[in-house]
Amino acid sequence: MASYIALLQLTDQGVRTIKDTTKRAAAVTEMASKMGTKVVDAFWTLGPYDVVLIAEAPDDETMTAFSLKISSFGNVKTQTLRAFRANEMDAILSKVK
Repeated sequence: MASYIALLQLTDQGVRTIKDTTKRAAAVTEMASKMGTKVVDAFWTLGPYDVVLIAEAPDDETMTAFSLKISSFGNVKTQTLRAFRANEMDAILSKVK
């Protein structure tokens, strides 16, 4: 499975309903599983991003569908980064000539 880091920013709606944020995260984790994505962990953070999700998905298309779905609820805006572990990076670097 490919690894991803999703950076989430709360929308005005997400801020207004902030007391439900952990409940929403649990629901999103369950929904992710049904979509073929695994939420490995979630962190509420300080700084420009309010939540960071660590996720795994079989491919970019599945992760994109998941990101679009959670954005469609209106509580967060997402930026998703494909993340590579050291062994994956080594395989990539072996192709650099």
